Amino acid sequence: MRHSRKDNGFSGLKRYEAENDWLTTIRLPPYAPDLNPVEAVWSLVRRATANTAFDTPDDLDRTLRRKLRRIQLRPRLIDGCLTATGLTLTPPTPH
Repeated sequence: MRHSRKDNGFSGLKRYEAENDWLTTIRLPPYAPDLNPVEAVWSLVRRATANTAFDTPDDLDRTLRRKLRRIQLRPRLIDGCLTATGLTLTPPTPH
């Protein structure tokens, strides 16, 4: 998909949103790590790999995949990452 510099691909995103009424989009400020659940996930990964020297990029890749898989298998960790943001997965009910 090609995007002009002017729209940065957002017109395609807006069109996709309009065509899929099941999709709820929440716009976040451009830089809001406290509202981004993935920041908490990366924090867990960083803690697990702190002070580790990797011999090769493949070692790093394997370690990151293993740590992310462990997080994936523990839904409570992921729920905690979302809870820390104050955001919810259930959109508000229209009045």
